[in-house]
Amino acid sequence: MKKYFVVCAGLCAALAFTSCKSSESAYKKAYEKAKAQETTQPVEEAPVNVVAPVEEKPVTQTRVVDNMDNVQVRQESVSLVSGSGLKNFSVIVGSFSVRANAEGLQTQLKNAGYDAQIVKNENRNMYRVVAATFDSKSEAAASRNELRAKYPDAWLLAK
Repeated sequence: MKKYFVVCAGLCAALAFTSCKSSESAYKKAYEKAKAQETTQPVEEAPVNVVAPVEEKPVTQTRVVDNMDNVQVRQESVSLVSGSGLKNFSVIVGSFSVRANAEGLQTQLKNAGYDAQIVKNENRNMYRVVAATFDSKSEAAASRNELRAKYPDAWLLAK
């Protein structure tokens, strides 16, 4: 009797597992139906609100924009660390928190023929590498534009 019961239970289990199997054609039909609905119904996209991030600036750093030529210039309180001295407008090509890194860039610029200098912004504890310094804003802007080929983040500093 036990053998008969075990054999019947095994057959029932085998039938139950094989009858529950879904066929590949059922999946294919469902996929084709979903694709057909997708192509016939236009998808309405929700409007996306773009919010610009808030940019915080310290009080000591301001941007001066001359309305005549729209060239942006920063004003920072800096002191000369190495070099011959700054004029009214300077082209900054690098900013470093470590003085040795600033000196390395200064050496590269001097080897390339620039009168490179290093200034320090005490408020931010940053060493700025000056590639060139000029009396006029237009000359400084032209020099900055040339230097941006090699130093894309170059910017102008007003004395």
